[in-house]
Amino acid sequence: MFANRFTVIVDACALVPALSRNLLLSLAAAEFFRVKWSPRILTEVQQAIAAQMTKRGVADAMATAARARRAMERAFLDAMVSGHEALIDTLQDLPDPNDAHVIAAAIKVGASVIVTENLRHFPRQILDPHFIEAKTVDAFVADTIDLDIARALSAIRQMRMRFKKPEKSAEMLLNDMQTAGLMQTASTLRDHASAL
Repeated sequence: MFANRFTVIVDACALVPALSRNLLLSLAAAEFFRVKWSPRILTEVQQAIAAQMTKRGVADAMATAARARRAMERAFLDAMVSGHEALIDTLQDLPDPNDAHVIAAAIKVGASVIVTENLRHFPRQILDPHFIEAKTVDAFVADTIDLDIARALSAIRQMRMRFKKPEKSAEMLLNDMQTAGLMQTASTLRDHASAL
């Protein structure tokens, strides 16, 4: 299986949008890759989800965000990275020093990819010596689908079938992907819409 040899750190910004989170975690559950995150990444995710929900007027935004975090932790019991904190101070000259913890976690677990929407925060001259690549959610998901289109379609179809309020047709899901900026992913899947 791919997951035995391919490890991915998912940055908080990639996990906050619900569709990106669902796609990434559905493909991880299908064992395309081993997903990893740190307590700090999940705290950032939880805070951002709570802020989004508060903005939308959701009354129990904090509790809902906490439930989302617990669900992720329960679904991927081996995803938590620890012991990477000492590496943070060794990472200098970053565009955003607050992202050093993400790179440190990636180095600690030997990740091949950091999935992030902030590519400029992860310069190649910092990542290349550690054989790590930064990719957007869209590029990463599209590349992952290409590894085994039939298995990926099955995983994404199962994800789509979990949507209940509202239910989503394959076409609605593809439109949602485009609206969310997942253009490459939507394009990769569009020829296979009947299998979604």
